[in-house]
Amino acid sequence: MTWLRALKQTTRTGLTLERRRLEPLVALRGAIGLALVVGGALALFGPMVAVSSAFGAHQAALAIYQRSWRPRPVLALASGTSLAISTFLGYLTAFHLPLFILLLAVWTFAAGLAWAIGPTVGVIAASNVAIMLITITLPASLAEAAEHAAVIAVGGGVQALLIVLFPVRRWGAQRDALADALAAEADYARRLRENPTASFDPEPLMVARSAAAVTPRQARRRPAELHGARGIAERVRPVLASLADPAVGVAVEGPERERVREVLAAAGTVLDAAAHAIRRGDPVRIPPEALAALKNPDTLTLLGGPPRRAVIRLAALMDDVVETARGEGTPEESHRDRPPLHRLLPGAVRAVRAELRRDSPVLRHAIRVSAVVCAGYLVGTALPLGHGYWAPMTSVMVMRPDFSQTYARSVARFGGTLIGVGVATAVVQGSHPGVPVSGCLAVLCAFAVYLSQRTGYVATNVAVSAYVVFLLNMGGEDAGQTVPERVVLTLVGGLVAMVAYALYPAWETPRLRNRLADWLKADGRYAAAVVDHYAHPADTDNQEVRRALLAARDARIVWQDALARAIHEPVRARGLTRAGAEAAEHALAQMGRSAMLMEAHLPEHGAVPVPAAAALADALRQDTERAAKAVRERRPLRWDRVRAALAEWEDDDTVLSGGTALLAEALEELADALSDGVRD
Repeated sequence: MTWLRALKQTTRTGLTLERRRLEPLVALRGAIGLALVVGGALALFGPMVAVSSAFGAHQAALAIYQRSWRPRPVLALASGTSLAISTFLGYLTAFHLPLFILLLAVWTFAAGLAWAIGPTVGVIAASNVAIMLITITLPASLAEAAEHAAVIAVGGGVQALLIVLFPVRRWGAQRDALADALAAEADYARRLRENPTASFDPEPLMVARSAAAVTPRQARRRPAELHGARGIAERVRPVLASLADPAVGVAVEGPERERVREVLAAAGTVLDAAAHAIRRGDPVRIPPEALAALKNPDTLTLLGGPPRRAVIRLAALMDDVVETARGEGTPEESHRDRPPLHRLLPGAVRAVRAELRRDSPVLRHAIRVSAVVCAGYLVGTALPLGHGYWAPMTSVMVMRPDFSQTYARSVARFGGTLIGVGVATAVVQGSHPGVPVSGCLAVLCAFAVYLSQRTGYVATNVAVSAYVVFLLNMGGEDAGQTVPERVVLTLVGGLVAMVAYALYPAWETPRLRNRLADWLKADGRYAAAVVDHYAHPADTDNQEVRRALLAARDARIVWQDALARAIHEPVRARGLTRAGAEAAEHALAQMGRSAMLMEAHLPEHGAVPVPAAAALADALRQDTERAAKAVRERRPLRWDRVRAALAEWEDDDTVLSGGTALLAEALEELADALSDGVRD
């Protein structure tokens, strides 16, 4: 993609408004918390302290919108406390420019590295730096700085308390994650009726797995319908695929296929009903005809072999789904543990240390954002516009570790600021509202910020820009600055951020082959683990298969995210065309799917071993390991050991024969997809 096309695409993305489900009650709760904090601080301490408290409460309310499964009060408290610390440390050095620039560089560099821990921490850390640039201008003495920091922390505490006292859709995020996983499988079942080899994106299952991790306290309070449905959902998908696929199931046409379509339709109906019940917390209502179709004795008479086993297993799983959705299932004896925040520190340190390498996108982002913010602060201070923090504040808020988000957010920030600052400044300079009115207008804008959080960055920025203007006017600050001055500083901050990424990029495109190689290696280990279980059915522990499956899913998601970012970048992947990348993705998805079909019928304890499976599993491990290295080095892929193992294959098992045939086809398809990019 050329630079011109990349800029057009990111501009369009930045200015796009999305239609998402709004959460007015959550937005109202955040606005009420902000109003309580601002009103209390105004009555007790005056306008300047009220402005600081408003930033703390606002930051805490925004934190709960981040993609995190931690309790929302914890996020609000952590956000408010971290902002209070940032403000106090910033004020200590604010009156000595070289020392403050040093602190700003270190603090911003740390905020950039925080992306190694996760996007939630990265966003909160970046917001802390941006708001700190404003709040350090408010106090006039060390005692006042401590006072401002304290009320900022109190603002976060008030928001956390309101979340506890007035919960909105308790366990709503976890309900949505589980319901989305069940709904995705319902859609998959319906698509399999028309396309027996339809693909399935495992991301909803991965999100549901992440949402299922809870703290010990949460585990004691979790609703019964959220206990075991995710584990059942994990087992449903391979059974659906094995029932529909002609390679291990029934023929493409005929009475058996029509009966399979009926069973798939019934399974989709049951899964949809369970998803609806779990999402809303309502009683589950299953149409009687759907349950009848799943347990029709004529189906078992008509089908035989693996399809018959799949129908029996699917009917049992649907019973489990219904029982769990009703809260009648047997609670899990254990749960995926989510450690408290203080136990995350060692892991966070390890994650950050892992990014301290030359080719790390996170390290490049940390260096880039630190340099840009410091330069922006110096430029803003030097310009005769006053309140130069608008420039570095813009930079730190728009910069992200990847190209597309940085450029799209820069455009959205400028457009949103142009409208929000223009309207708010016009109101301030035209009507000269007093302190109470400015506070009310700020709260109203904050409500708009919370309400528009998931509709697009440009919409949120309109409200955020107006919010800042009204708050500063309430404190008597920034009143003399005009719209053009604020817009110019915002434009400077955005342009500096965009130029910095162009000069010191962290392109995802050159790393695509490494991502593809990681996925190939993970898929190979998963397939080998499944095949090896047929050679050793006496081993009842399937944890190796499970771990390999999760690793393959993680590698697939990393590849898909990388490809989505690379598509918008103005660079090309050497030796990997877009068509080749799509073909390779399809081949690896088919490779994983073939292993999944075999996993759906893993032999039980006491089954007859398949000796040839051990040789095939070993060949898969060795060949995929070498093939992954060949993908990185742009060399031809060779499957000599796998071909030799398949040539000696003599097993008549329908599932194994069909699964290994699909596996061989996927490997050859992958070699063909990457053949154009190999070196001579």
